[in-house]
Amino acid sequence: MSIEIGQNIPSATVYVMGDSGPESHETGQLFADKKTVLFALPGAFTPTCSRSHLPGYIDQFGAFAEKGVDQIICLSVNDAWVMDAWGKAQGADGKVMMVGDGNGDLSRELGFLVDMSGAGFGERSIRYAMIIENGVVTHLNVEAPREFKISDAETMLQLL
Repeated sequence: MSIEIGQNIPSATVYVMGDSGPESHETGQLFADKKTVLFALPGAFTPTCSRSHLPGYIDQFGAFAEKGVDQIICLSVNDAWVMDAWGKAQGADGKVMMVGDGNGDLSRELGFLVDMSGAGFGERSIRYAMIIENGVVTHLNVEAPREFKISDAETMLQLL
């Protein structure tokens, strides 16, 4: 069963690279008192994720801010080091928070962790995007397998 509109983001620990290494963040605190656009994808440095998904949010950072979004978060079942390196390579600094869900804890709690062993990925997140206001999901767009149509930045901007 996966999370639905109107539900609170479940409690989990995720990681963001800090000045001296990975820093843990509890979801309750991460999403409290903020309007957040969270998008998730199968993996850092992968083709669709690197060519389209993340760049769209970086490019539209200003438009999201104009619509009252406090933070944009990119989540993947990768460690904080990989997410940080990918964010730097893509120019995400100061625009998109690169969050590592290395153990898949948040993805599992959301109901979005899937086995991609057939592709050599192990367990990963499906592709989706959501709008979260003060910890509550207000919009949720979940992609069909191997699709990228409704979790992009333009679609999410239209929902705000």
